Amino acid sequence: MENYDRLIRQRGFRVTPQRKAILQAVIDGKGHSSIEEVYQRVRDRLPDVNLATVYRTLNFLCELRLLVAADLGGKNWVFELAGEKPHHHLVCRSCGKVARIEQDEVQALIDRISWEQGFLIDMDHMALFGLCKDCQKK
Repeated sequence: MENYDRLIRQRGFRVTPQRKAILQAVIDGKGHSSIEEVYQRVRDRLPDVNLATVYRTLNFLCELRLLVAADLGGKNWVFELAGEKPHHHLVCRSCGKVARIEQDEVQALIDRISWEQGFLIDMDHMALFGLCKDCQKK
């Protein structure tokens, strides 16, 4: 947490108890956490925090690139700590299974699109939707 506090301050922002509690709630999730899961963990520490504060702070921490967010379908946004290297997900529309794919597996596509469109892509968490092998067999 001390490193995150320092990063927030270095970027010119205050470290508030709410920001610390929300960041800690994501850390405690050990991977992807939904907004509702983060909210419940924060409420255990700071009962007066409301859901709007959690939404705003999660978005703020994503803007600072301390967290990354992904829509895994059905308005199911999840948050996790930003890693040194981005990763992405394959999401099955049928069973909901989520598989992780590494940045190296999609980097050539990102580079090609960026070059062809003249667009700087700074995406750090993408979800691709389709059908997993098991659901394709059904």
